[in-house]
Amino acid sequence: MSRDRGSATVWAALVATVLGAVFAGVLLLGQAVVARHRAAAAADLAALAAAATWAHGPDTACATALRVARAQGAELAGCHVGGEVADVAARVPAGPFAPEIRARAGPPRDPPG
Repeated sequence: MSRDRGSATVWAALVATVLGAVFAGVLLLGQAVVARHRAAAAADLAALAAAATWAHGPDTACATALRVARAQGAELAGCHVGGEVADVAARVPAGPFAPEIRARAGPPRDPPG
């Protein structure tokens, strides 16, 4: 009998384990990227909604931002409306990740000078 008998089974099991771990890492990375993009989209849309309703007062504008964020499957982590400018933070929990993204919407700033 050879000492190498059965070593191919051990190597195959090792390779399968490593490939499984790499695949799990890629899936987690993909989930993190998707969560970040969803949070960014929700923050952008919520900030635009708040900036569009700023004339009704900050409470109404932030309530609108909250409604839009929830419609996107996000939580509103923060909302501040100062004049025509809305600053919003949205968070999207996805598995072990919960990225929080900030967005700002309003009229363009005056050019320097």
